[in-house]
Amino acid sequence: MTLIVKYNKFLLTQMNGGTDTTGGSTSGLARVVDFDTDTIKVMLTTATYVPNATTQATKVSVTNEVTGTGYTAGGTALATKTVVDTTGTITFDADDVTFAVNAAGFANARYAVIYKDTGTAATSTLICWVDFQADKGNTTGDLILQWNVSGIVTWA
Repeated sequence: MTLIVKYNKFLLTQMNGGTDTTGGSTSGLARVVDFDTDTIKVMLTTATYVPNATTQATKVSVTNEVTGTGYTAGGTALATKTVVDTTGTITFDADDVTFAVNAAGFANARYAVIYKDTGTAATSTLICWVDFQADKGNTTGDLILQWNVSGIVTWA
C-alpha cells in the first residue's frame, strides 16, 4: 500500500492567497499553484530523504534524488492534468507516469515528490509526496506511478 501525504505549508500557503506567511526562509514568497496550467512534476528520492510535512515548503528541501538511466534529474512533468469539481469534490488528476525498464536504471526509489516546478528550487512549491513503503525501481521492469482512479488528490 502506498500513502500520499500533503506538505502542510502547501495547503496553508494556498489558503493564505498564495503567500507563505509561516515564517522561516520561505516566508513572504508568493507560491500560488495553478494545477491546470503550471508545470507540475513528480521526482523520485531514496529512503535517505526524510519528508517533513510541517517544515518543508520548497524543492530546495528535497534531497537524495535517485539517479539512473530512464530517470531525468528534477523528475517528470505530469501530462494531461485536470481539475474537476464533481458536486463539491475537487479532484486533481493526470496521466500515470512510466519510468521505462533499463538495466542501468535505479532500484532505490522510496518516495515520489509532487511539486510545482518554477525552474528555481527555492520557489518550486512542494505539494505532496507518495511513500512507496519499499524501494522501487526500473531495473527489472517499468516503474509505473499509477494514480488512484479517483485522482491524485481530492478535496471534499
